[in-house]
Amino acid sequence: QRYEELCRSLNMDERARAEAWLSYQSMRRNYTLEGNDMHWLACALYVACRKAIPTVSRGTAEGNYVSLTRILRCSDQSLIEFFNKMKKWEDMANLPSQFRERTERLERNFTVSAVIFKKYEPIFQDIFRYPQEDQPRQQRGRKQRRQPCTVTEVFQFCWVLFVHAKGNFPMISDDLVNSYHLLLCALDLVYGNALQCPNRKELLNPNFKGLPEDFHSKDYKVSSDPPCIIEKLCSLHYGLVLEAKGIKEHFWKPYIRKLFDKKLLKGKDENLTGFLDPGNFGDSVKAINKAYEEYVLSVGNLDERIFLGEDADEEIGTLTRCLNTPSGLETAERVQVKHNLQQHFDRSKSLRITTPLTGRKYIKESNPYVTPVSIATYSLSRLHTMLAGLKNAPSENLEQILRSCSRDPSQSIANRVKEMHDVYCQSTQSEGEFSNFSKDVASKHFRLAEMLYYKVLESVIEQERKRLGDTDLSAILEQDVFHRSLLACCLEIITFTYNPPGNFPFITEIFDIPVYHFYKVIEVFIRAEDGLCREVVKHLNHIEEQILESMAWKQGSVLWDRIRENENKVPTCEEVMPPQYFERSAGSSVVGSPLTPRRINEVRAEGGGLGKGLSSPPASLYDRYSSPTANPTRRRLF
Repeated sequence: QRYEELCRSLNMDERARAEAWLSYQSMRRNYTLEGNDMHWLACALYVACRKAIPTVSRGTAEGNYVSLTRILRCSDQSLIEFFNKMKKWEDMANLPSQFRERTERLERNFTVSAVIFKKYEPIFQDIFRYPQEDQPRQQRGRKQRRQPCTVTEVFQFCWVLFVHAKGNFPMISDDLVNSYHLLLCALDLVYGNALQCPNRKELLNPNFKGLPEDFHSKDYKVSSDPPCIIEKLCSLHYGLVLEAKGIKEHFWKPYIRKLFDKKLLKGKDENLTGFLDPGNFGDSVKAINKAYEEYVLSVGNLDERIFLGEDADEEIGTLTRCLNTPSGLETAERVQVKHNLQQHFDRSKSLRITTPLTGRKYIKESNPYVTPVSIATYSLSRLHTMLAGLKNAPSENLEQILRSCSRDPSQSIANRVKEMHDVYCQSTQSEGEFSNFSKDVASKHFRLAEMLYYKVLESVIEQERKRLGDTDLSAILEQDVFHRSLLACCLEIITFTYNPPGNFPFITEIFDIPVYHFYKVIEVFIRAEDGLCREVVKHLNHIEEQILESMAWKQGSVLWDRIRENENKVPTCEEVMPPQYFERSAGSSVVGSPLTPRRINEVRAEGGGLGKGLSSPPASLYDRYSSPTANPTRRRLF
């Protein structure tokens, strides 16, 4: 009966209603569904709603245009609860990977938006007055003049404009850094419009450092073109000026112009102003909200206006709102950091190393930045500093080194890079009106990865030449798997820097690189490049642990082929570990016994990897990628 009432309140179609109920009954027969039954039924309904259905005209439509937010509201379930239950439902129902990926992306979008909203409120308060300073609205008749917009209305409008834009750029909807810069662009545009409003002094914070010098003068005259405060916002709130200005010029402005062309925003389209004027604001608010609602229903995304609601805490499951809290004051609710959302924020923060394998000594001291956005922008600024002055091509020194090899690998390297560029751009391509945006972002990310690739390749070769003297490295530099792994590692770093927590193992999958080979390049990379920031090194360590603990042991892994080639034998612990780590009994080594968990953790804490050999320093590029030597121990270790 409760389920029938839920479906009636959602105006659910018969097909989805019946399918969800049958799915729920099947799950209940086979599993113990703990907790509120309506929450599990909400999961079943969401799955049924997102399936392709026939349309009246022809073909199919993806989903039945029932809002996820309404499903959760009507079933009295928070968003955090939904994500937790949905993961279990996907496993129980054995849903296809495509559906799981969509849900994961939905969760990542939510995580980014939650982090961004926490930044949005204080930045908005820096530029505009406090909402409680709004003058109360007076009741007016139909024929009376429209009243000027209030700070609260501007706050809500700016957020809707941002989330609508973010949704139209799927390449960055779960990208923390670019989403943050997109928010700065929205605030910059709304600020410029507010300056030209007749009630500007009722909207803008008189103490904002970005106001024109003569703003408080009686003779202040409005400029025909609104000023750009991107640089000021970046300096005040940890943005990156070049990144933000690039987003504004190439993507934000063209997007806003399209909104003016479609009459979604009313005003002066020549300089993108006027939509806050009393005669235009009401229509612009209605049009943008309607367009955003249509987008949300068509793609099945979360309605991110949820953050603006009075019941945001309950609907999300956490996140205390602070818009009406004076700056600097902490309420009791704010002090209690909600546990559920914190675990989502942690994905955007760095991952703490619990069992480090390699590279511990390369991790620098913690930097003072503490928020997910400032950590991400700090990491990105470090990356830009590291790549400053470089080009996405070999340096003169690297070209000379490659030419000096007995067989010059330059052309094969260039061909491989071009091929991987095409594969990457194709794999990250999105469809729709703004598909060029995703193509441009993918090309930009790959160009940065190329710069890093050639820089690290040069460092690796220089280290090998110092170590091996005049040994010809042609055999190694001709190895396709080494170059593909190295470039893939660079791409993973770029992806992680722009969009923590990265997307591994997506990179290895699109280039068809076995993780067994990708693992071998990680430590080589970290030792060759000392400019990596703390978070990036942690991320690579985390990938290394994932591979060692599970990925390398999956069915079809190259590791099993290597074991079979070695007569189904693997090295004993004595052959791969230094002697000081062995337990001794009655003065003798415990030969052939496995390492105890305590000993493994001790070795890891020392920074020694279980995959390392007897040699010290750790295995070099030559050791890892040359043919096995005659020594039986070293052959087994390889």
